[in-house]
This record gives sequence, structure tokens and C-alpha cells, in this order.
Amino acid sequence: MANPMQATDPKKTVGARRWPAGQACAVLLFALAVLPFGSVAAPRVDPALVPDTSLAVPQLHFDSNGELLIAPSATSSRHDFDYLVGNWKLRNRKLKSRLTGSTEWIDFESRVEMHQILDGLGNIDKYTEQSEGKPYEGVALRLFDPKTRLWSIYWADGNSGRLDPPVVGSFENMVGHFFARDTYKGQKIIVVFRWDVRNLTLPIWSQAFSTDEGKTWEWNSINVSERAE
Repeated sequence: MANPMQATDPKKTVGARRWPAGQACAVLLFALAVLPFGSVAAPRVDPALVPDTSLAVPQLHFDSNGELLIAPSATSSRHDFDYLVGNWKLRNRKLKSRLTGSTEWIDFESRVEMHQILDGLGNIDKYTEQSEGKPYEGVALRLFDPKTRLWSIYWADGNSGRLDPPVVGSFENMVGHFFARDTYKGQKIIVVFRWDVRNLTLPIWSQAFSTDEGKTWEWNSINVSERAE
């Protein structure tokens, strides 16, 4: 490739201005300082807020009608969410646009208050944040079925005023996966919630959507929790 700073046509050099060496150097340094050559470092991303793709999403199974078949792990217990009782501050990231190929993430903070109900067979989260510049409140309701030994997690917020279809599942080796069929902007999806509690002091929640029956997943939300003072 020709050097754009070198004249290749001798006729174009006639009458060209010649800069003294010192002045030319100063001009070059100024240009390097003001022009956006991509040398500005990208914002640092907290590794805890990057979905862990080394953790495989369990393979899905379906009945003859296409409904999800979900079995509990051998260790599934009513005590699986006991660690979450109390007040938490959360660091969050979410995709700006879901199922559109977006790679732009939004960072924000939120708070959660969690209380047990039904003698430990359930619990409720109160979730609050202001990432959109106005107060947002949501509620997570988790219920453990002693017969199936599966957890069902319901979500409702102040925008809809209704419970979403529950995601259902259990924990295995300190990682929980919870699934449901749903729709997003008219598109049929399977949604998965993942709770990674291998570090109980910094539990990580994340969410992904699949449009191909669980063959591939797009992670679109993640947060890491720390005890609030």
C-alpha cells in the first residue's frame, strides 16, 4: 500500500510547503494527540459480570407435545435458597437489545431484600433499581414442591402487574438451572435462569433466551450480589 504521506507524482511537489524538522515533529505529535486512532482503552468489564459459557446449560428434554420435561437433581432441597435471605446490593449488566445480535451492554446497580415464607418452602425477593432514570420495582416468588422436589420461580414487576410463567428446576453442584417456555416480543423462546452459588458470598444470577429449542442460547442479563451493610 502506498504511503499516503509520500508524494508519488513529482509534479505535485512543485510549490509544496516544506516544514522545518522541529515544526513538522510538533505538528505530527499534535495530530496524534487529537485524532481518534482507537488508542483509548475500552471500559473495563468486571469478569464476574461476564456470563460463564464454560458452564454448560443442561440438555433439554421434551414430551410428545413439546412440553419441557424437567427432573430434579438428586440433591434438590427446600434449603437451596437459604443463603439468599437478607439484604443485598447488586451489580448488573444487561444487553441493550435482545435477540437482535446486539453486543452493547448496560451497567447499573440495584438492591434486593429477600424473606422466607411458608416455613421455608418459599421465599420472596423485592427488587429495586433506577437504570432507566425512574424507580423500577420487581418481585420474585420462589416455591419448592416437596412432591416433585422442584423449585418454581415467578417474576412480576410494576410494568405488567402480573406473574410471568414460572421457570422450573433445581440445583446441582451449587449451580441451579430453571427453565420455561415463554414469548418475547411475539417470538417463541425458552428462557433459562441460572443461579451460580459456588461462592455463597457472591452469588451470580444470569438469564438467557433460546429460539431453537435449547440448541443455542443468548445470555442477556447477569448480576452479582454482595451483602448490604
